[in-house]
Amino acid sequence: MFISGVAEGDAQGEVAKYFEAQREMWGFLPNYAVPFSHRPEVAQAWQALNLAIRGGMDRRRYEIATIAASRARRSTYCTAAHSKFLRDVCGDEAAMLSINDHPDGAGLDETDRAVYEFATAVAADAAGIQQADVDRLRAVGLSDADIADVVFAAAARCFFTAVLDGAGAQLDAETAAAFPPDQIEGMVVGRPVAGT
Repeated sequence: MFISGVAEGDAQGEVAKYFEAQREMWGFLPNYAVPFSHRPEVAQAWQALNLAIRGGMDRRRYEIATIAASRARRSTYCTAAHSKFLRDVCGDEAAMLSINDHPDGAGLDETDRAVYEFATAVAADAAGIQQADVDRLRAVGLSDADIADVVFAAAARCFFTAVLDGAGAQLDAETAAAFPPDQIEGMVVGRPVAGT
């Protein structure tokens, strides 16, 4: 980590509440909490935005779009964390493994591949999106509201990955340990796992 944050033992008020919520969710205090400890109101705003986006769309589609954006942004942290959510929360280990084996999304079915490729393009070069890209999503059954959700998910991930990587946060060893070595190796797309 390039910056230090509020030590957990010294946390008070909103920072203490933020740390407690993160520890409750993960079972440990994740490394990404460090930069947010300086501005807990930013953490709260991010959580509200993220929950609004995720809560308004299919969770599995959210995770696929988020993994695509994370890989496009070279975020090891978010690639692994959301691969875990796709596997454990959505119960779709097959899609998780497919993405890990084929990081371009080629192993996914037609609809998932279209979502994955579109989210990748939004995260990598939003100004390059063309009408044809949107029409491809319509052709596989997405409504305009569905398409907007994919844009929201990819765009929000750009913020979060930039915060983590800009501050030097590395994927927690605890999250990395949730995967076999060959799988986590395929998720290291940017910064290494903490402690390696």
